[in-house]
Amino acid sequence: MGRAKPTASEGSISAGSDFLHLSVTDATPGGRTDWLTDRLRQAIAEGRVPVGQRLPPTRVLAADLGVSRGVVTEAYQRLAEEGHVRGQGRAGTVVVGAPAAPTPAPAAAPAPVATFPPAPDTDIFEAVRAAHASIDLTPGVPDLTAFPRADWLRAERTVLRRLAAADLGYGDPCGTPALRQAVAAWLARYRGISVAPTEVIIVAGVSQALGLLAQALTTAGVDRIGVEDPGSFGVRQHLNNWGMATPPVTVDDDGLRVDELTASGVPVVMLTPAHQFPTGVVLDGDRRRQLVAWARAGGLIIEDDYDAEHRYDRPPVPALRGLLPERVCYAGSVSKLLAPALRVGWLLVPPRLREAVVTAKRNADLGNAVLPQLVLAELLTSGAFERHLRLLRRRHIRRRDAMIAALARVLPSATVHGAAAGLHLMITLDDAVVDTELAEATLARGVKVQPLSWHCQRPYRPGLVLGYAARTTTEIDEGIAQIAVALGERRRPS
Repeated sequence: MGRAKPTASEGSISAGSDFLHLSVTDATPGGRTDWLTDRLRQAIAEGRVPVGQRLPPTRVLAADLGVSRGVVTEAYQRLAEEGHVRGQGRAGTVVVGAPAAPTPAPAAAPAPVATFPPAPDTDIFEAVRAAHASIDLTPGVPDLTAFPRADWLRAERTVLRRLAAADLGYGDPCGTPALRQAVAAWLARYRGISVAPTEVIIVAGVSQALGLLAQALTTAGVDRIGVEDPGSFGVRQHLNNWGMATPPVTVDDDGLRVDELTASGVPVVMLTPAHQFPTGVVLDGDRRRQLVAWARAGGLIIEDDYDAEHRYDRPPVPALRGLLPERVCYAGSVSKLLAPALRVGWLLVPPRLREAVVTAKRNADLGNAVLPQLVLAELLTSGAFERHLRLLRRRHIRRRDAMIAALARVLPSATVHGAAAGLHLMITLDDAVVDTELAEATLARGVKVQPLSWHCQRPYRPGLVLGYAARTTTEIDEGIAQIAVALGERRRPS
């Protein structure tokens, strides 16, 4: 038996629309077209409906608002006559221009702000990242054009073909079993670390690993973590943001000064022993033995395995975690091997910290996204990851050599450090140079670099940290040439 046709009031769920939260009850009697035109014009002017976005079809918006289609059609026509929208056939009605905003009263020009201040604040990396440069020699950036798109897509298809519906639910906050097993196998083959897959915690990069460790250590009563000096300003900043003091421990040509670490009395130290950032030195055998003795006496080591796989002219350096698993927290990621955008890394911790770290991870995000983990596991187990690493090494060697040659040619006074591995070079200059001013002058010439002084807590020779992995040899030549010009201009007598 047929149902009676609903009345207008019965068939209308509401007198409003999800689009811009429009409500026809705001319109005056007989003024619905004026009201709708004004609301749409205001939304376009404020950018809530930006240029290029399509407006809802007239029939749909009329039904949502509970008005006649003629009201919407007339409002769109008025906006078209004003030049704000244009009908584009099947593409619908598209915003093509915003109403002119009122001209503000002229204000005093703000004082110019340096991109490279001598004392950077917590927002400095965002400011530097946003600064335009034709050639970006910022360290720590891999060759993103080399991302293995075909291998990734192939692995993704493989994963989706065998994915069960249950795999799309919430997973273990420590990570998927497939990736944890693949990471454990990778660490055993390449880093000399014997670890059970169940001990691996998958994290959103080394930065999250440090945050989780800081929370666990704070709970255990730790409020200081010794850091390398020179050492990563970003790491120091991140630990400070979690409430940790970061007293400096000197790094020299043999690596971290363990005697200074012992004298400092800090219970925990964070270091990059395989390829120290930014100097590029490797923690030598004697220092390793001293550091292991320090840890066995009660200290805790946080090992950031920075750039360990990117080595060119020296044999591999085993991870400290393989020597002393009960006293070393180990962190690594694919940010420098594939892309930072993936936000995938791994963390190994001693048993006494595991519960607190896993709790912090669960509270942070319930675990990394499952699909990227499964795709990465497929890359690791299929051999595609190793093929990609071999390609990167060949490319990095060419680019590193190009940078060293360019520096020798146009900046012979610079001393080059850390060439045997990694994605960057450190150069030191004569003491008369102010490296933050040189970085500023170089940026004005279209080249972005990092001043070495940012990564030093105590006085150190001025210099620059120069990334080469993401640039072509031509760009590297031009970038170094512009640094030389900027340096020459700063040395020129006034």
